[in-house]
Amino acid sequence: MTMPVTIIMIEDDEGHARLIEKNIRRAGVTNEVVPFTDGTSAVAYLLGEDGTGKVNATKPLLILLDLNLPDMTGVDILKVVKENEHLRRTPVVVLTTTDDQREIQRCYDLGCNVYITKPVNYEGFSNAIRQLGLFFAVIQVPEAA
Repeated sequence: MTMPVTIIMIEDDEGHARLIEKNIRRAGVTNEVVPFTDGTSAVAYLLGEDGTGKVNATKPLLILLDLNLPDMTGVDILKVVKENEHLRRTPVVVLTTTDDQREIQRCYDLGCNVYITKPVNYEGFSNAIRQLGLFFAVIQVPEAA
């Protein structure tokens, strides 16, 4: 029996967060979404009270990550996830306004699975999120070790 994938959304802009979740739902994805508006609380959740990440070792997670957060960068969070023995297989989708090619390459080098640049206009952003919802509907998350 497979457990449902929990979507961890790390996004500090509440308007973007609402739009992301609305369009994920519109695409028919009913998975639980756990929202965070800062990196510190997201990392604390992912690593758990003991700081090892073992608490989430058996839970199928998918992380939706903004790079521009108020307290730390999404790149730092990506490093924490991909360097942790219990979290490294967790798929990470970077969804951010940063379209610098070096930053994109850096995220892929660190292990992000998908990098999506948020369009500045609402229509383009909504369309990107709808497509992301469809992606979530078909993605295969590896079972925890």
